[in-house]
Amino acid sequence: MADLESDGLSSGTGVHTILHGHDYSEKGTAGNGSNNGITSGVVDESLGKGGHDAWAPRNGHHRGTNDGTGFVGLFKKTIWHGGSVYDAWLNATAAQVGQVILTMPTSYAQMGYTWAVIFHIFYIATGIYTCYLLTRLYIEYRVRKEKEGVDFKKHIIQYHEVLGSLVGMWAQRVSLFFNIITVGAISVVQIIACASDAYYLNPHLPKRTWTAVFGAMSMVVVMLPTMHNFRIWSLIGILTTTYTAWYLFGASISNGQVPGVKHTAPINLETFFVGSTNLLFASGGHAITIEIMHAMWRPVRYKYVYVFTCLYVWSITIPHCLAVYWAFGDELLKKNNAFAVVPSSNFRSAAIVMMIVHQAVAFGLYSMPLYFMWEKLLRVHQSRWIIRTVSRLPVAIFLWFLAFAFPFFGPFNSLIGALIVSISTFIIPSVAYIIVFWTPIARQNEAEKPGILRRFVGFRGMLGVNFFVIVVIVATGTALGSWANIKNIISQIKTFGVFEKCYQC
Repeated sequence: MADLESDGLSSGTGVHTILHGHDYSEKGTAGNGSNNGITSGVVDESLGKGGHDAWAPRNGHHRGTNDGTGFVGLFKKTIWHGGSVYDAWLNATAAQVGQVILTMPTSYAQMGYTWAVIFHIFYIATGIYTCYLLTRLYIEYRVRKEKEGVDFKKHIIQYHEVLGSLVGMWAQRVSLFFNIITVGAISVVQIIACASDAYYLNPHLPKRTWTAVFGAMSMVVVMLPTMHNFRIWSLIGILTTTYTAWYLFGASISNGQVPGVKHTAPINLETFFVGSTNLLFASGGHAITIEIMHAMWRPVRYKYVYVFTCLYVWSITIPHCLAVYWAFGDELLKKNNAFAVVPSSNFRSAAIVMMIVHQAVAFGLYSMPLYFMWEKLLRVHQSRWIIRTVSRLPVAIFLWFLAFAFPFFGPFNSLIGALIVSISTFIIPSVAYIIVFWTPIARQNEAEKPGILRRFVGFRGMLGVNFFVIVVIVATGTALGSWANIKNIISQIKTFGVFEKCYQC
């Protein structure tokens, strides 16, 4: 990954950058030192400030303004306003690892120890790199637009808008199509996962009933204005998945291997690539990178944030996957949810409740970009909070309907990873970066000047990495992964049908 040493911005001339109507020049900026002719602290701060709470009830404020006193002021400062790098880490980590930790052990059972760990590490490392490319494209777009006098106080920048401006309308249409399906499908999976988990807590009700319950409950998140307001919810989300991952690890080790356990993976190419694309799906959390960056006070720092996000994800997912597969082996091939194989206990019940809470948070994070798109389509994106909230309900209801129709928890994860996530979050950023910075003039005038590492690698080096990513992801994810998962999902539909009352009960 490149350019982890510098977050200085440049207008291309090295003289000034105009952000939110202010001219931060070499002589006019305040701060300690300068980077490429611009004080990075001032530029970073201004670039990140937008009207993230402008739609919120009672008119929220930016950092640095009067948040009020007493309980209301304390609430706003500690819970409501979340634009720091720590808040970005909370949002990114809560989105990156969630219900997929329950299906990842099955991926290990489909691939075997060695190949599963290799693909697991490779896909997350590739995710770090392509997320870095997205951060570069966001900064480039943001600086160009703000130099033109565009005000983002009440407008959330999104993936397709960045590519549409930097690459062309065709890129906007393609990225819009794939990102709608990516975040929409991941949102649907959260509702399916809630129902699947709740069934193991109370099997007296079928999963379809639980889908109805949690689909209705998930609509509460339409009330949150933007990702700027997820601080406490994302913190809860991380605590819940951390507990669950280490519970699964501890339960597997303490109970030991089940009698007659077998580890026969990899069995065949189909199951191998079904498993690998689930790991690919788990590494595609940067589908909402642009929206998380836009909620930050210093979005240029997000490239560091995502590295620490992925390191944390590695630390909690690889151990529990290895332990669960070691203990239960091929039994995981019959059950896509790890809760189905670990013994019932109070600790297991607590983990199930925690995962349900997390999935509600994740639903909010991944459905938020859809709400923004819908608001813009209805031309209410800059309207009052209550109008935007009500306008979002049809989107939430449609996602709820899809969860009823396709309750295939594990297979759905893998199919999304193969058909959608591989293109939306890995291939498109690699292609877009090449197009945007293809010419020497474009690289000379880029908003974010390269640090030592990126200067050492050079554009040709990054070009080579991008082409490598494109070829490998197309081969292992989009092509072979789609083939394997389409066969698998057809088999699931033939076996269980759509609108299944209780899938894998």
